[in-house]
Amino acid sequence: MGKLTELLNNARTRARELGLPYAGALTPKEAHEVWNLAPGAKLVDVRTRAEWDWVGRIPGAEQIEWMSYPTNQPNASFLAQLKHQVDPEALVMFICRSGARSHNAACLANEAGYTESYNVLEGFEGDKDAAGHRGTTGGWRHAGLPWQS
Repeated sequence: MGKLTELLNNARTRARELGLPYAGALTPKEAHEVWNLAPGAKLVDVRTRAEWDWVGRIPGAEQIEWMSYPTNQPNASFLAQLKHQVDPEALVMFICRSGARSHNAACLANEAGYTESYNVLEGFEGDKDAAGHRGTTGGWRHAGLPWQS
């Protein structure tokens, strides 16, 4: 079994165990490997423009806000933007700050016919640590994966 197949099988098993309605759930390191191994795979960063500007960006990721900053209103054009930027046949992984908005985006994408939708667990910054700070206990950045300020 190839590395990509192994990663996706693990992600699908995790999704079944967690009762997720989309194809799978990946850790940040797994998502990065899948992105490199799967031709045409897309990583969609659903954080706000403010988060991209102030916290950091993932080079090469599609950027589609799930919620608009500073109003925190849902992006009514999310699905239209996704369809414009990502082929429905593509393997698509969604990432946000900690995995919640990306879960919702993966659910919506799955409902819209993106059958290979995955959520990136932990997100870009991970969960809060004991001091209430992010970026120290999980997430894309903490895993040492490519990002830029």
